[in-house]
Amino acid sequence: MRDLNYELKQMCQRNQDGSFATRRDRERILDRVADQLYELGFRDLRAGSLKPKHIAAICEQWKTEGLAAGTVKNRMSEIRWWAEKIGKQNIVARNNADYGIANRVYVTSVSKARELTTGDLSKITDPYTKMSLKLQAAFGLRLGESIKIRPEWADRGDRLALKDTWTKGGHAREIPIRSEAQRQTLEEAKALARNDSLIAPENNYAKQLRRFEYQCELANIHKVHGHRHHYAQTRYKELTGWAAPAAGGPRSKELSPVQKDADHLARLQISRELGHFREQVTAIYLGR
Repeated sequence: MRDLNYELKQMCQRNQDGSFATRRDRERILDRVADQLYELGFRDLRAGSLKPKHIAAICEQWKTEGLAAGTVKNRMSEIRWWAEKIGKQNIVARNNADYGIANRVYVTSVSKARELTTGDLSKITDPYTKMSLKLQAAFGLRLGESIKIRPEWADRGDRLALKDTWTKGGHAREIPIRSEAQRQTLEEAKALARNDSLIAPENNYAKQLRRFEYQCELANIHKVHGHRHHYAQTRYKELTGWAAPAAGGPRSKELSPVQKDADHLARLQISRELGHFREQVTAIYLGR
């Protein structure tokens, strides 16, 4: 392992900022950044010798790769974290625009929905991973939520209750149980978990997450966040009577005043069910 990769790895392990998933993603991003800086010719760079020229060079590299604005912004956040840990916060520009990084796009014109199929599930051998996938699809849960959830506790009859300790940002929320398929999925989850979470008895959360990722990789199941997109688009059609723009439905400017009211109310409801609590964010899932 090269010096920079090793030093960044050690830095990440010494500084346990954020959730397990945040720390895992940070370590992966910084390892990739170290590789790219080496490829760009900075062969003897150490963690404490980061300079503005290194940041400018890697930003230019990302531009040539055509990365999404959101991806670049996430990487810049970790570079700022790196700079802060070595006491050099001021070497990174405060505004991403200084590096020519575009603003994140919050409206999608392409559907990222992913429908979970029986073919997908047949490839999964771990029952806990399989159950987490089914809950993601049935209730639009995030990955972490689908592992931490205690189905027996969460079942409130006509709704699924999520504790703040299970959710991103610590926001408790409730999701309506609207169909027999959802009820069946929840009953299956309760039977498997037996008044506990969907973490296998021999695992902790971190190990179960790694098992989930390994199982999905073997089964060629990628972009599981797409299950939330599919949930949102299905829910939108239920609430409005027409498909979401990202799924081929009419765009907002094509709606009548009455339809626009229905569209707005549906987006507010879906935002609450997904745990965002901001209507604007639904454009990522539904289009506009």
